[in-house]
Amino acid sequence: MTDETTKSTARETAAEPGREVLQRGLYYEEFEVGTRYLHRPGRTITEADNVLFTTMTMNNQSLHLDAAWSATQPFGQRLVNSMLTLSTMVGSSVAQLTEGTIVANLGFENVVFPHPVFHGDTLYSETVVTAARLSKSRPGQGIVTLEHTAKNQDGVVVATALRSALVWCESAAQ
Repeated sequence: MTDETTKSTARETAAEPGREVLQRGLYYEEFEVGTRYLHRPGRTITEADNVLFTTMTMNNQSLHLDAAWSATQPFGQRLVNSMLTLSTMVGSSVAQLTEGTIVANLGFENVVFPHPVFHGDTLYSETVVTAARLSKSRPGQGIVTLEHTAKNQDGVVVATALRSALVWCESAAQ
């Protein structure tokens, strides 16, 4: 086949004008154990993000807010609130995995912050599906276990968490 034939065939099989695609997460049947999802783009955490999140959640920890005091502490600077790190890591997975298909978060386990996050760090998250099973008590729904990992711009792991989520089966989706 020539290049012109290939181009012509591609044009003929292209979607019809006006086709709509709704962005959504995955239904239970679409989760595959062992699959790793890379969530992009990354998110650079700014000082404003950290101060706003910290004060909105009523966490007055000086390590997040007081630059002079934090300079005297082991890391020598303010740390990004670990709950902001956790929220960003999980939140970055929503569009790809659970947007419109989640029923509820069931819980988090083994939440770990092995390295601090500082203002200006960019977080890149990924998720591995570690388990999936149909719900015994909720027909049309399944439970997926998701292992989230966040790395900074240097590839250093800054957070991990294991999350269980209840999601719709495609046939029962509303």
